[in-house]
Amino acid sequence: MKGLHGIIFSYEQRNDLRELGEIRCPSSMPFGCRFRTVDFALSNLVNAGTTDVGIVLHGKYQSLLDHLGSGKDWDLSRKRGGLRLLPPFNYQQNWGVMPFRGKVEALAHVRSYLATIRQEYVVMMDGDLVANLPIGDIFEAHLKSGADITVVCGNDSFATENGTYFEKNAEGRITQVLYNLNNPRGFRGLEVYILSTQLLKDLVDECSAKDQFSWRRDVLQAKKDSLNLGSYIWNGYAAQIRSIQEYYDRSMQLLNPSVRSDLFNPVRPIRAQVTDMAPSYVGADGRCVNSLMADGCTIEGVVENSILSSGVVVEPGAVVRNCMLFQGTVVRRNAQLSYIITDKHVEILPDRTLMGHATYPIVLAKGSRV
Repeated sequence: MKGLHGIIFSYEQRNDLRELGEIRCPSSMPFGCRFRTVDFALSNLVNAGTTDVGIVLHGKYQSLLDHLGSGKDWDLSRKRGGLRLLPPFNYQQNWGVMPFRGKVEALAHVRSYLATIRQEYVVMMDGDLVANLPIGDIFEAHLKSGADITVVCGNDSFATENGTYFEKNAEGRITQVLYNLNNPRGFRGLEVYILSTQLLKDLVDECSAKDQFSWRRDVLQAKKDSLNLGSYIWNGYAAQIRSIQEYYDRSMQLLNPSVRSDLFNPVRPIRAQVTDMAPSYVGADGRCVNSLMADGCTIEGVVENSILSSGVVVEPGAVVRNCMLFQGTVVRRNAQLSYIITDKHVEILPDRTLMGHATYPIVLAKGSRV
């Protein structure tokens, strides 16, 4: 799979990430105890044999940089190629004010990077996509189909806000490209595309000359008749982190063993940053039921239907139900939590009671002391 180059788009913000989006981009959102959302995109590419990956940055990416490091955890720390970080908007005069308008605009500002790509084909995807995709199989299907661009679509269980939808014919060719629909129809796009490197450069040059910046409008929709747009339907688990509600719902689905086995397929392992922490400890009076827990946790209270990142402490008498607790969260004695998302290093004081709802989980910002 040496002929495939990866490009990952990391946006600054999404619709409704609230407190969690104030200090990080969606690509660095924690997911499933010990992972970040970008881990899935990187692992998908590495599992397909991709050795060169460029990550297009926008803003609020310090957390992402800290997580990625040199890329060695994904075998992308190399003398030639490997992981490249691309901050195209640093060259904008009004950076920090201008929004992320589209993929084509971002690619136009790293056009010199595109010229250095050694591989014949490129796969583009978003950094907030959580899925274990068989990129190698998708690439083979793209080559056999003869399509100019292969669009990866999800089934009806995949939900996203303001998503792109595709209609296809019996042969799998895309016939309609739709978005901003009140009543969505067709197949939901996963924002994963495979095309030749030369075609990508030609499209970027043409759109840049016409001051066009949107991939889905100025490329997919405008050129659906002149380009052969093929499709690949993915029926496995897929999620995008674009709101707190979607983040909470999709994370809680991991408590289902069948969902976990689909997402964390040992044939295509999901790689993550290594954390050197001691194993988690559940005390004699502690109880952990139907929950996921990373390394370094100390549980002496009750944890039910929850997801705990590394270093979480639940003291005696405390009860945690239907919650997501990020790294370093401490729940003091006799506190009661229900439907709460805590960012890193939050402290819940003794005897406190915090209750959200499944349709509106309460989010506590990083470093809060409640």
